Amino acid sequence: MNGILSQYMMRTILAATALVLVVLLALAGLFEFIAELDDTRGDYQTPRVILYTLLRLPQLAFEMLPVAALIGSLLGLGALAANSEIIVMRSAGLSIRKLSGMVAMTGGVLLVITALLGEFIGPPLDYFARNMRLEARYGQDEDRLGNATWVRDGEVILHLERVSSEFEFGSIYLFLLDENNGLASIARAENSGIDKDDRWVLENLRETRFVDDSVQVVESSLEIGDFNIDAETLGISLVKPQSLSGRGLASYIAYLKRNSLDARRYETELWYRIARTATVLIMPVLALAFVFGSLRTGGAGARLMIGVVIGLAYYLASEMLANSGQVFNFDPAVIAWLPSALLAIVTVIALNRIR
Repeated sequence: MNGILSQYMMRTILAATALVLVVLLALAGLFEFIAELDDTRGDYQTPRVILYTLLRLPQLAFEMLPVAALIGSLLGLGALAANSEIIVMRSAGLSIRKLSGMVAMTGGVLLVITALLGEFIGPPLDYFARNMRLEARYGQDEDRLGNATWVRDGEVILHLERVSSEFEFGSIYLFLLDENNGLASIARAENSGIDKDDRWVLENLRETRFVDDSVQVVESSLEIGDFNIDAETLGISLVKPQSLSGRGLASYIAYLKRNSLDARRYETELWYRIARTATVLIMPVLALAFVFGSLRTGGAGARLMIGVVIGLAYYLASEMLANSGQVFNFDPAVIAWLPSALLAIVTVIALNRIR
């Protein structure tokens, strides 16, 4: 019996959440499309703007799922309450704890969907969309593509002026630091790249070494560099944090910390993504508490309004804390989990007040 009721509640909540998510994505997609139309150039015209917007939808869905889960759960459970179905369930002997468990199972399904979107679907499509937009706008103009990068391997700092998908970089600058972090040498290679064995190939290298009070210049037609920066790490360094998977973020964070570089931006994104995924599990249970509380006799409009207010508050709090955390050097994990922890506390308190 409980299994049938659980499936019934799950279908109701999932259907309402899907409807809310479609509406939110339609609005977000429309705003994104209009914004992109103001910046068309080159081959980036209306058809590609539409493609770009569609490719961005999975990433937008990941970002909106916590809010959609809350509003959808409020509407779905509210409809059951309005039809006295939840009251009948309580009369049949189902406790608040059992009802919360049933609703949490729906949250578990939404959590899996959110995790799949945030790890395997959204980031690669977002990365493809951004690259497609850049290439359509600027064609093969490497100077306008904005894919120059700085990377560090221990005492060596590299500046690559361009990076292609085949990991051929053109000219490259190398700055070697001494044990006191002073500049020991500067080198420039006219052409560079990474071969299939992850070795760096430097052509027409000219190195200026600073030894004591003298300057030495060394030239070589071909050098094989043995840096710890492989093609995968270099590729990650060119990608915005939002377009990286969780595994990519973790890998790049480890690289940054290994080289004593600031990883807070990427740590914030990683913890923010984990916390957002976990929050989806909380939202349906929080909605159950509200449905049993002051919204029990309210209409769909009241439930929709409270869902929008709480969802907007959660979103704004997450964004503000993430930005302030980077400015004031707060712990990224604490900042990311704080809004979700507050929602969990509110949920527990609200459920305990139900009689």
